[in-house]
Amino acid sequence: MEIAVVLAIIAIIFVVRTIKIVPQQNAFVVERLGKYDRTLTPGLKFVIPFIERVAYKHSLKEVPLDVPSQVCITRDNTQLQVDGILYFQVTDPMRASYGSSDYLMAITQLAQTTLRSVVGKMELDKTFEERDLINASVVNALDEAALTWGVKVLRYEIKDLTPPAEILRSMQAQITAEREKRALIAASEGRRQEQINIATGEREAFIARSEGEKQAEINNAMGEAAAITAVADATADAIRKIAAAIREPGGEQAVQLKVAEKAVEAYAQLAQKNNTMIVPGNMTEVSALIGTAMALLKHAPAKSPTP
Repeated sequence: MEIAVVLAIIAIIFVVRTIKIVPQQNAFVVERLGKYDRTLTPGLKFVIPFIERVAYKHSLKEVPLDVPSQVCITRDNTQLQVDGILYFQVTDPMRASYGSSDYLMAITQLAQTTLRSVVGKMELDKTFEERDLINASVVNALDEAALTWGVKVLRYEIKDLTPPAEILRSMQAQITAEREKRALIAASEGRRQEQINIATGEREAFIARSEGEKQAEINNAMGEAAAITAVADATADAIRKIAAAIREPGGEQAVQLKVAEKAVEAYAQLAQKNNTMIVPGNMTEVSALIGTAMALLKHAPAKSPTP
């Protein structure tokens, strides 16, 4: 009975040491008699008990590694407290097992030294502006060295850059002064633009007024010219009609009679409108004018009766 129990225990131990279940995204490194033999991939696997053993177990997932905070000195001799995080992944389980005694510590130390070297080449202001450059430089340096460790460095991110308190106060004062400067510049630009707009508006208004006055003068001149032309045309037409009438039979006598009538009317009006009686210097001219008018009336042909 005791022998059966012992055999059962040995069988259980044998089965446990023989059957290995490798989880997804994991890899087991198997040694045979202390020497690397193979790498077990995910699934149900078997090993020879007491001859083979699983020496290392690695996760193939992306692993975030917090890089301890450290003090870095910039090119202009300013101390910076830098804190970052590193992302890596085991790509070769065999090298990760035998390439380094502790690849986690190796990656951490290399990240810190590389970060100090990169920051030391930059001035303080550039470290805040060139975070992407710093991250890329650290990743390139780590990725090259980590190949022998079976590890792929995916990315590095700076979490925080903290300068000393005195530098922070100086930076805050500088930022405040810069913002005040921008505000003053913006206000002066606004006033300048306002003055430009006012001057432009006044100039355009003056041009518009002058154009209106010019057009009004042109219109008045055109109207006056048209009026003068119309009067001249009417006068010329009247003269042509008078000339045509004079050339007809009895035209000259009619003109002389009309002149005599106008003269008599003019003297009569002068006598009515003025208290002083105006007498021509040569009365024979008046009598001759009246006589001529009477003679024309006597000799004027009688109008034929209207049928």
